[in-house]
Amino acid sequence: MRPMDALTLGLNDLREQDRMTWMEQGAGWLGVPDEILDALMEDGFDECKRATTASRPDRRPAGGLWQGVNPRTGSVASAIWVARALGQPAMLFIQIDGESITRPGRNPVEEEGGQG
Repeated sequence: MRPMDALTLGLNDLREQDRMTWMEQGAGWLGVPDEILDALMEDGFDECKRATTASRPDRRPAGGLWQGVNPRTGSVASAIWVARALGQPAMLFIQIDGESITRPGRNPVEEEGGQG
């Protein structure tokens, strides 16, 4: 398990703005996949792979996956999401270097003794 840290400033911003929230019951994050993927890319991860599934009669994606590499650090991020009922945010499972981002972290600047 890995909390959000200095590698995930974009994710921290989304969490602090309530654009993604941790759901203990589902052990995942609720949010809009494109916003979360954009945050990972802002955090330095270059997209390597993205795929969605459309198995529903209405052709709405049932879920998808994304992978990216940070060329500066060599870290690998991946996200898998599952669509929920129409109008509800998707459930996302995020990993960096094989470790699940499983709970909100504090502001990384505050953790280093700075001002947040």
